[in-house]
Amino acid sequence: MGKAVLASISLILVVGVVIGVVAVVSRGSGNGKDSGGLATGMKAVDTLCAPTEYKDVCIKTLSPVAEKNINVSPKDLMQKTFEAVVNEVNKALEKSASLGNSVTNSSYDELSMDGCKEVMDYAAYSLRKAISKVAKTEIKSIGDLSDDLNTWLSSVLAYKSSCLDEIENPELKKAMEDALSDTNKITANALGIIEEVANFLGKINITIPSFDSLKHNSRRLLSADGYPTWFSAANRKLLAAAGNQIKPNVVVAKDGSGQFKTINEAIAAYPKNHQGRFVIYVKAGVYKEYVVVPQKAINVYMYGDGPRKTIVTGDKNFGIQGINTMNTATFAAIGDGFIAKSMAFQNTAGAAGHQAVALRVTSDMSAFYNCRIDGYQDTLYYHTQRSYYRNCVISGTIDFIFGKGAALIQNSKIIVRKGGANQFNTVTADGRENKLMRTGLVIQSSNIVADAQLNPVRFTTKSYLGRPWKEFARTMVMESTITDVISPEGWTIWNATHPHSDLSEIREYGNTGVGGSTSRRVKWKGLQIVTDRKVAEQYTAGPFFDGGKWIPATGAPVQLGLRR
Repeated sequence: MGKAVLASISLILVVGVVIGVVAVVSRGSGNGKDSGGLATGMKAVDTLCAPTEYKDVCIKTLSPVAEKNINVSPKDLMQKTFEAVVNEVNKALEKSASLGNSVTNSSYDELSMDGCKEVMDYAAYSLRKAISKVAKTEIKSIGDLSDDLNTWLSSVLAYKSSCLDEIENPELKKAMEDALSDTNKITANALGIIEEVANFLGKINITIPSFDSLKHNSRRLLSADGYPTWFSAANRKLLAAAGNQIKPNVVVAKDGSGQFKTINEAIAAYPKNHQGRFVIYVKAGVYKEYVVVPQKAINVYMYGDGPRKTIVTGDKNFGIQGINTMNTATFAAIGDGFIAKSMAFQNTAGAAGHQAVALRVTSDMSAFYNCRIDGYQDTLYYHTQRSYYRNCVISGTIDFIFGKGAALIQNSKIIVRKGGANQFNTVTADGRENKLMRTGLVIQSSNIVADAQLNPVRFTTKSYLGRPWKEFARTMVMESTITDVISPEGWTIWNATHPHSDLSEIREYGNTGVGGSTSRRVKWKGLQIVTDRKVAEQYTAGPFFDGGKWIPATGAPVQLGLRR
């Protein structure tokens, strides 16, 4: 049997792992025995584990299953892989709880361990979504499966990283690193399997959608009014309407003219097992509260009277109050499918507050339209999963658009502010930590400018497009107008110990303005000035995170391809 045929058989088996195809191949004896083919469970395990990053862990995880049942199906093995991650996440949850209970001398340590428990719970939820998707998937929808699985598995790695990033106590950090070690390895293995599947399907024309096919499919999936053909008439009417024409489920008003005076009260009224959109209208006013849209609150649609009229504000911060970054958020959108329109989210801690998040987004397939997101350091935290921002204003100083999910910002105004004495500014800081994660940040068709206070000193205060937070950071700035607030070097390293400049994926394409000139950019292995249109297209809404299939359903306008 030729090497090419053997390779194909191996790949077919890997595909079977994801979609439940039982691949039992023998080399022609016809007697059912393993004669060099792939008839036994252990052969299936070997083939499955071959492309993974931690092969020994993969074999250790799956071999007991195959030893008990030599005819175990590839789909069973895939589910066992996910279940193994769930087990490791549960162990990490128990560890964070026990460590949290043992900490008595530091409120920050307690907050850190509480944060670990919170994100590990989110990780378990993502894995449950993945397991359910695998169980229900047929081959005809494998393209969607690949995108979703990668998103949810990538979020598991991001949550793990978020847990560790928030811990300052060396002993606690080491204990949690040990507890999360196998979670990291098994999840990375699962990402490798998905990537192998995607590569194989491309070769046999059951393709993961390319840019061209996404453009075609997006048009095919959309009806004449721009919404998906499967989208209900009621939801089309709701999302197409202007804010004051939508009939909300609940109204929030500080003056008492609604059912509730606070946003949190309205969210608490989310009905159990609610189906469809839950619409919250927040009337004009300044709402000084810390809002969480919880995991169970799915498809919340929240709109205000405009980003200068409906304002959610807070000032929690790390620098003065010692609160860990994740918990400084004024507004946290966690439940999937969250949409916000015509509102503002603020963190007013100022430069002295250091890390102080205005908006944290964990919600998958979430959208923010005509919103303001204002702060200083760490303003917008695109924490995990897929989020979209259109016609927004985002302001800040250091790493003020940062995260570990997949975020696309379009047609927005990005304002660099004046920070503290001797501070530099960085617009972005992406936290992609594994090269197989389909995450990162894209800024497209936007304007990057200085605010009024920074403008007089913009040449003496260094401002950069960003810096790579993690080793495989991915950031693209394209088709945007960049003013002279951005220094000619364009980008800076994370720090001297961990520059992250070689393996990162930093890209620029088709930008204009003085700050868009690339003639004096830093010379990094990880930085490329893209000139090939086809390369740039891979960072547009369709290929980047399958945006053509979900953004129209949020009601926000979207540019699926390049502007020019």
